[in-house]
Amino acid sequence: MKWTFNTLTPNVLYTFGGILAGLVLASIVAFALAKIKKDSDFTELRLRINTWWVLVGLIAAVLLSTIELSILFFALISVLALYEFLSLIDLRKPDRKILWVPFLVIPLQYFWVYERWYGMFIVFIPVYAFLFFPLAMVSIGETRGFLKAVGTLQWGLMTCVFSISHGAFLMVLPQEKNPAGGGPGLVLYLLLLTQFNDVAQYIWGKLLGRHPITPRVSPKKTVEGFLGGLVTTVVLSYFLAPLLTPLNLYESLGAGLLIGFSGFVGDVTLSAVKRDIQVKDSGSMLPGHGGILDRIDSLTFTAPLFFHFIYYFRY
Repeated sequence: MKWTFNTLTPNVLYTFGGILAGLVLASIVAFALAKIKKDSDFTELRLRINTWWVLVGLIAAVLLSTIELSILFFALISVLALYEFLSLIDLRKPDRKILWVPFLVIPLQYFWVYERWYGMFIVFIPVYAFLFFPLAMVSIGETRGFLKAVGTLQWGLMTCVFSISHGAFLMVLPQEKNPAGGGPGLVLYLLLLTQFNDVAQYIWGKLLGRHPITPRVSPKKTVEGFLGGLVTTVVLSYFLAPLLTPLNLYESLGAGLLIGFSGFVGDVTLSAVKRDIQVKDSGSMLPGHGGILDRIDSLTFTAPLFFHFIYYFRY
């Protein structure tokens, strides 16, 4: 296999510099708060910031490496997310015999990314895996709870594998169509806006939140937090788009609206799933954040929608 190193433009490096400066500032603020307000517990805040240092360092290492390793990184996220999802849901005992099927789908889906075979990439899971998976489950011979089981597992495939694989496909889009940032720039733009949207909605909700937006699903989320996060994400999208993407002014505003809104929907969707199965966090792999699914919940919606948005307008 021929290894192809990612091309990091100066704009991508400058953006990383800004992210690192933000993390340094957050670390200083957390340290100062712990010293000033000794009667308050800032353990979770420190854990969150420490985890972000690790995550940002890992993402930087991946983008500095090769396209092949970047694809493997996204594939690993899908493996961990799917494993976490399967560990949470109530599987029927016979279903455990065919759990190799969804994990077999992962290398095949990312192989289409590596081959840049868009046609197969876009239909493999929604068509071929969708049709094959019930066949594998029928072969078990257990009909009780069949509909719920097959629907649950296929939903896991769509969110944990199909959705996330769109982030990997951003890496292999033609460099010449995005001289400002290339594939790494698109991925960084998507990740930064998605995660910043989560943070902005939380902060605006804490500052101004009065009216719950989804009281039965996520009581702490408010209309003010959602709108504040959406506007903030659109503004950030406007400033970042010329640095990392080929989007013009109006397209950048559209991308900001799309990521802000879909990120919120992805977040509350996983919240609904966790309430249904009665768990607080999807796991404990990321200290201060919970599990992999807790961190990529918004990304499961923003990645495919942003990919098709930019693919339609620019590729």
